[in-house]
Amino acid sequence: MGDITKDPIFIDAERRFADLENETKKLHDESTKYFQAINGMLDHQIEFAKATEELYKPISGRASDPNSYVDEVGNAEGIRACEEYQVIVQELKASLAPELELIQTRIVQPAEELMGIVKNVRKMITKRDHKQLDYDATKNKMQKLQAKPDKTAKDEKAIWETENKLEETTYEYNAFNDLLKEELLRLFQLEKEFILPLFQSFYYMQLNVFYTLHDKMQNIDIGYFDLTLDIEDAFERKRGDIQQQAESISIVKFKTTGQRKPLKFQQRLGITNGPPGRSNSTSSAGSSVPPNRRITHDSYDTSSSSAAPPPYEANGDLGRSASTGSNWTSAAKGKAAPPPPKPKPGRLSANPAVETVTALYDYEAQAEGDLSFSAGDTIEVVSRTENANEWWNGRVGGRSGQFPGNYVQLNS
Repeated sequence: MGDITKDPIFIDAERRFADLENETKKLHDESTKYFQAINGMLDHQIEFAKATEELYKPISGRASDPNSYVDEVGNAEGIRACEEYQVIVQELKASLAPELELIQTRIVQPAEELMGIVKNVRKMITKRDHKQLDYDATKNKMQKLQAKPDKTAKDEKAIWETENKLEETTYEYNAFNDLLKEELLRLFQLEKEFILPLFQSFYYMQLNVFYTLHDKMQNIDIGYFDLTLDIEDAFERKRGDIQQQAESISIVKFKTTGQRKPLKFQQRLGITNGPPGRSNSTSSAGSSVPPNRRITHDSYDTSSSSAAPPPYEANGDLGRSASTGSNWTSAAKGKAAPPPPKPKPGRLSANPAVETVTALYDYEAQAEGDLSFSAGDTIEVVSRTENANEWWNGRVGGRSGQFPGNYVQLNS
């Protein structure tokens, strides 16, 4: 808590040295990154060509069944272009090896040597700070002993010992402090002489790298590429209408939206947890999505999960939809069973009553013939199966089409 010695000249020199320390590390790191980036770029181009070559090759049949192979030609021209490109990049990498080696020897290694010098100077600064602490502590102790009004023989001895220690700590502190103030100024002058040729060398090395890359790539003679066209025009010409053809395949239309997978797929993977935002009362089979369909459920009335089970029919069986399965049974166990209602007249007449369902989720048609509806809509069932994981036919609002059976609940 005593006085702290401050030397403005050293404080300014130490601040400048801290900047030099940070910039030296940055110089070393960035030159290393550049060296690695050029090599990495060439390596990645070779691997990119290899991956493209594999995609150009025919993909059909199974290795375990030779008879299943299909005789496909594949993109022979593209495969040949990939092979030629790999050879060109390999030659380019060999041509750039001497230039990259110069970057390593003339930029990266000198920066490492400068970092070593900077670390040694930092150690000296740390020692100087320790000597300053010893000097300040001894000086403050001497001041306290001298300020005592009635000194005893023990105090006089302590003053004599402290004087000797103060003389020693003062000498050591001044030695380190004066040395650093003098040497740091010389280091700052040498810094300019070191950085100037380093920067110029790095500039010319990059020019050589860029010129080599440009000349090699500009003189590529691969018939697969038309260098007379603009980049975008060449891309559009090669692509053609392949995007539309790919999008016409039904399998690419399937997109996951956080819904449950189809029931068979769930059983194969052992998935039992229900989807987020839906009650467990319908999580067993009620949210499975039929294959090759994208189904969204932006809104869902959670009140349906807590509603009472469908009433019993006249024969005493629980009238449940296939989309809910046995989960309605677990919901019914916690409540008293209602009395069975009387049979509906429509079911006893010659013309059976129209069967309807209530939508639990929003569904947007993803293919021709699909029926779109919103959660809560009442849909007239035209035809259906006993399996809720299949597609049913229905009609709503004058529109008719197919819809997923597991996105609706049968009305009693």
